[in-house]
Amino acid sequence: MPEHADSLITNAHLFTMQGDGVGYIAGGAVAVQGSRIAAVGSTDELCARFEARETIDATDCAVLPGLIDAHMHTTLAIVRGVAQDVRHWMQKALAPYSKQITHEARVAGTKLNALEALKAGTTTQCDYGGIYPGWAEFYRETGIRARLAPLFNALPPGGMAGWRVGDLYPFDLEQGRRAMAAAVEFCRAWNGAAEGRITCMLGAHAPDMMPLEMLLEAKEMGQREGWMLHVHVAQGDREIEQMVKRYSQRTIPLLDEIGYLDAQLLAVHLTEATDEEAALVARRGARMALCSGSIGIIDGIVPPARAFRAAGGLVALGSDQACGNNCNNIFNEMKLTALFNKIQARDPTVFQAWEVLRMATIEGARAVGLGDEVGSLEPGKQADLILVDLTELNLSPVLESPVRNIVPNLVYAGSGHEVVTVMVAGKVLVRDGEVLVADEAAVRAEAQVQ
Repeated sequence: MPEHADSLITNAHLFTMQGDGVGYIAGGAVAVQGSRIAAVGSTDELCARFEARETIDATDCAVLPGLIDAHMHTTLAIVRGVAQDVRHWMQKALAPYSKQITHEARVAGTKLNALEALKAGTTTQCDYGGIYPGWAEFYRETGIRARLAPLFNALPPGGMAGWRVGDLYPFDLEQGRRAMAAAVEFCRAWNGAAEGRITCMLGAHAPDMMPLEMLLEAKEMGQREGWMLHVHVAQGDREIEQMVKRYSQRTIPLLDEIGYLDAQLLAVHLTEATDEEAALVARRGARMALCSGSIGIIDGIVPPARAFRAAGGLVALGSDQACGNNCNNIFNEMKLTALFNKIQARDPTVFQAWEVLRMATIEGARAVGLGDEVGSLEPGKQADLILVDLTELNLSPVLESPVRNIVPNLVYAGSGHEVVTVMVAGKVLVRDGEVLVADEAAVRAEAQVQ
C-alpha cells in the first residue's frame, strides 16, 4: 500500500546539501507531507513508495533548499537606487531620505522587497527594521518564512541626519529603553507565529548606537527568552571612530571584554574588522552575516569572511537593503561573494561555487539559528525548496560528466530569474515564475505611488 504524499517532486537534479558537500542526486525526488519533507531519494524509489496528490515534474531543473537571506532591511526598497556612489553613506545619503519615509512607504517597501526576494528563491527572510503595523502580518499572510528582528537604538529622534561626520553623537537612554521594550513585546507576540514560520531575534542596532548597559540588557533579555541577537558589528569606520572616542577601544575587543561574543550573536557585516578580530569573533562561536553587494557599493570593502571561515565560523549571506545594494537577491550575493574574495586573495581557488551555495543554504540556516528546520533537503525538515530551470540559455548546457557544471553555473551565471517554483512549508508560493500569494502588479504600483 503506497504512502500518501501531498507533493512529489520528481526527475530533478537534486542538491540536498546533506553532508559536507552539495548532496547531489541525479534523477532525484522529494516527497512532502504537510509542511515537512517525508523522504528524499531517487525518482524510481519515491514513485514506488508514495502516491501523491500533486506530482511536480522537475525534469531539466535543479531542486535546491530555499535560499536564506540573513540580513534584509525591506522597508528601504522604497528608496532603491537613491543613495549610491557616495562617501559617508549612512549619514550623507541614507539618513536624509529615511526621515521622509512614511508608514505607508514602509509597508510598500516590505511588500516589494519580500516578493522580489521570494521570486529569486529566498524562502527565509531575516528582516531587520523598526516595528510598524503590517510588517509581520504580511509575512503571515503570504506564507514566506520570516525571521524578524525589531530594531532599536538609543539615538535621539531624527537619528544621524542632523550631525556632522565625526561628531560624537548623544544618546537618549529613555527613548532607547522604550524602543527596546517595544522590540521585546513584538518578539513575544510573534516568535513562533504562523505555525512556527515566523520567528524573531532582538535587533540591537549597533554597539555605537546605544550605551553598553543597553547592549547588556538586550543580551540578558535574549538569553532569558531564548532569542538570538541580530547586531551590526564593526559596520564601518564611523562605528570604529565612535567606539574609540567613547570607550578608547575598537568594537570587537570591547564586545569580547563584556562577554558579547558567543553563539547568541549574529554579527552583521564586520566591515572594518581586522582578520584577527574576525577570527576572534568566530572562535567565540558568534556567526557572521556577509553582505558582499551592499558593502562593496557602500564602502568599497571586502569584509573578512575568509578569516572568519578559516577560524571555524559560520557565514550566512545577506542582501542588506536596496538603497545600498539595489537588489535583494541571494544569487547576486553568491556570485559577488565568490568573486570579491577571489580578487582580494588573488587566488581563484578560494570561496568555490559549492562553498558559497552552502552559505546560501545550510550554513546560512545554521548561522541564523534555523539549521534544524531549513537549509537542506532531508526527512523531517520543513519543505522549503526551489526549482531552477536549467534550460535557460545562461545555465546551458548541463553537464554531468566528466565534470558536473550545474553548481558553478548557478553561482556564476544564475540571476534568480531562472527560479520557476518556490515552496515554503509545503505550500507552493511561486509557480511558473508567478507569485500566487500576492498581487505583484498591485505591490509594484503601490511602491511607485509611495
